[in-house]
Amino acid sequence: MESTVGINLNFFQQELKGFVYKRVRDKSLTEDIVHDVFIKVQNKIGQLHERDKLTNWIYQITKNAIIDHFRKQSRSLHASDLDWENDAPNFNECVTRCLENLMASLPDKYREALQLADVEKMPQLELAKRLGISYSGAKSRVQRARQILKERMDETLIIKLDSYGNVIVCENRSKCC
Repeated sequence: MESTVGINLNFFQQELKGFVYKRVRDKSLTEDIVHDVFIKVQNKIGQLHERDKLTNWIYQITKNAIIDHFRKQSRSLHASDLDWENDAPNFNECVTRCLENLMASLPDKYREALQLADVEKMPQLELAKRLGISYSGAKSRVQRARQILKERMDETLIIKLDSYGNVIVCENRSKCC
């Protein structure tokens, strides 16, 4: 189902449910909050002047609904008690699988450098020693690997993230996933 503003509402609803569930840890409460959010969005859509900020606006309404729930439940919880900033991005399985497949397709020297630096979190100085290359060479190799991977992802998928790093649009350009 497409909305009048071009968002796949079914997909977006699932993303919001994941966002809410990570904070409330209750499926029925998650359903209730997301339902309330969509009612608020429908009732207040006329107040949104910049359509390109729709996703951020909906996430702000969602955050406020979660805070309101906790306020009603307990006066001892404050909005600052919720950790909004350090939440890991909610990458869906398609993006993860596609990244793994594309990373495996990189030339060996780039795949190894990227695996060690980004997946295994090896410092680039140590990476340079392990690969037997200079520090600047190691940095260049990791950057080049990231660039190749990004170009291949752009060729394979259309991915749009919200301001929190959550995937809100993931469309295949090919049959990667």
